Amino acid sequence: MPLTMNNEVFITCAVTGSGSTQDRSPHVPRSPKQIADSAIAAARAGAAVVHCHVRDPETGAPSRDLKLYREVTDRIRESETDVVLNLTAGMGGDIVFGSTESPFPVAGGTDMIGAAERVAHIAECLPEICTLDCGTMNFAEADYVMTNTPGMLTAMGRMMTELGVKPEIEAFDTGHLWYAKQLVADGVLEDPALVQLCMGVPWGAPDDLNTFMAMVNNVPQDWTFSAFALGRNQMAYVAAAVLAGGNVRVGLEDNLWLGKGQLAENWQLVERAATIIETMGARVIGPDEVRANLGLVKRSPK
Repeated sequence: MPLTMNNEVFITCAVTGSGSTQDRSPHVPRSPKQIADSAIAAARAGAAVVHCHVRDPETGAPSRDLKLYREVTDRIRESETDVVLNLTAGMGGDIVFGSTESPFPVAGGTDMIGAAERVAHIAECLPEICTLDCGTMNFAEADYVMTNTPGMLTAMGRMMTELGVKPEIEAFDTGHLWYAKQLVADGVLEDPALVQLCMGVPWGAPDDLNTFMAMVNNVPQDWTFSAFALGRNQMAYVAAAVLAGGNVRVGLEDNLWLGKGQLAENWQLVERAATIIETMGARVIGPDEVRANLGLVKRSPK
């Protein structure tokens, strides 16, 4: 498949994530105010979309607290900086098994809840976009499984569609794209869909270019896709995604470093991504153009 470079690119900033990065950098935001402030700074640096998780303000541990999502949402919407809000719906599908000889009962860290509870904060906050992790996979740690069954994805996908929130399909491997296409064929998700290609997340798709192009070639041509890679390859994948016809994601969820020995802030990662995009001859587009391209409706503060 010949490459067709994207000449009008939007940047997503993944602001904080749910990984155990809170003690590895002082720039990883914890409180709703810190998360919102970091998202707003990223938007001012050129991010059209901010992708937000929430954390316990005291410990920095990932949280599903609806009040924290409400505060982050309100702070961003009430600011003078326009940005498309993308909230995670990936929490609540975690299984940590016991030992290899006694996998049950499951171990601490397991957090399995129903579909309605997994999207409760989406129904409350009504972001323009929310994520839908489109498959189950072994996820980095030895006995942890990120669990998203076909039935769960169908239920969550229908709820998102009925709420008028556009799902961003998180694809960690080619099979996730296969099932995403089935969800569209079944009428669960609207066509054309929005996809995030997640590269280099153990143990999903590795971040080599051959695998990346296999992922790209499995995205229907009329869908919109974005891509990222973890860690040191984050900026290389800014260029790769644009060259392959996609959009880009950067941020502290995926990478803590601006350079060797230099911890990054979200706005700095966005600024560098924008420089790469513009140096390639493409244009960084803003939130209004993203809404027009994706059929999103801007939500007003409550």
